[in-house]
Amino acid sequence: MAGFKDIVGHEQIIEHLRNAITLDKVSHAYILNGPEASGKMMLAEAFAMALQCESEGERPCLSCRSCRQAMDHNQPDIIYVSHEKPNTIGVDDIRTQVNNDIGIKPYSSRYKVYIIDEAQKMNQQAQNALLKTIEEPPAYGVIMLLTTNADSFLPTILSRCIRLDLKTVKEDVIRNYLMQKFQVPDYQADICAAFAQGNVGKAVQLVSSEDFVELKASVLQLVKRLDDIDVYEMTAAVKQIAEYKLSVNDYFDLMMIWFRDVLYLKATNDVNRLIFKDEVYDIKKQAAKRSYHGLETILRALETAKVRVSANVNFDLVIELLLLTIKEN
Repeated sequence: MAGFKDIVGHEQIIEHLRNAITLDKVSHAYILNGPEASGKMMLAEAFAMALQCESEGERPCLSCRSCRQAMDHNQPDIIYVSHEKPNTIGVDDIRTQVNNDIGIKPYSSRYKVYIIDEAQKMNQQAQNALLKTIEEPPAYGVIMLLTTNADSFLPTILSRCIRLDLKTVKEDVIRNYLMQKFQVPDYQADICAAFAQGNVGKAVQLVSSEDFVELKASVLQLVKRLDDIDVYEMTAAVKQIAEYKLSVNDYFDLMMIWFRDVLYLKATNDVNRLIFKDEVYDIKKQAAKRSYHGLETILRALETAKVRVSANVNFDLVIELLLLTIKEN
C-alpha cells in the first residue's frame, strides 16, 4: 500500500481526494472508474489510509499506528469486500460484509472504509442491497466502488456517488517512472510506455514480463522478414502468429507500433522519437521502401484484423489477409 506521493499521474483525482479530507467534505460513496491495472486500488488505499491517519500534518503520514496497520492490510476499519464466485458479487456478499457490518461503529478510527474491487460484478440484487446503505449511511461510513465499467451500475447508485474517472497518464511520465523505478534502458521503457497506452499498471506488468519480451521478439522477427517471404511460406508465418492467439491483440498492437515508427521516420526523418529506437536500421529500410498510402493501408488493415478476430471470423484467414496486405504495401 502506498501514499498519494507514490502514485504516478492522476493528479486531479488525488487533489480532489486530498481536498475532501482537508475541507472535511468526505462523501459517503465514491466510484473510481478506469481500465484494469490503471491505479484504482492504489488511489482507494491511499485515500483510506489518509482518512484514518492519526497525524496532524500531511496525510497519510505512513508512520503512525493506523498507517502502519493499513500498509500491512490489517487496519480494522479498512474493509476489503471479497466474493467467492469469480464472476459475480452477490447479494449475500454485500449484506454480510457491508450492510450488516456498517452499523457497528469504527473500532479505532474516525471512519469505516469499505473497498469493493471489481464492483461491476455486482448483480442487480447486490446493487439494490448496497443502495439501501448508500441512501442512509452512518456518518462514519465511506464506500469505494472500484470498477472498469461504471455504466453497469444502477442509475440510482450513480446519482448517489461521486464518480472519479481515471484518465490516461502521459507516455513520458510513465517512461521516466519505469527508468527510475526499474532501472530499465530507455528503449525498453519507450516500448512498454507506448504499449501500455497511458496505463501505469500495465506498463509495470510489461517491464518485468518474460512473455512480453518473447512476444515482441516474435513480432520483430516477422515484420523484418515479411517482405521476403514467398506466398508458399505464408502458412508458416500464420502458424507463428497462431502460437500467440490468446494475446493476438497485443501482437497486433506491437505491429502497429512498428509501422507507426516506419511512418513517423518517413515523415520526419527524426530517429529520436521512435519507439523501437534500437531497430532504426530496419525501420529506415522500410521507410525508404514503403509509400505513405501503403503504410496507412497497413495500419487500417491491422485495426480491421483486430475487429475481425474479436468477431470470431476464421483466425487463419484473418491473419493471411493481413500478411498479404502488408506484403502488397
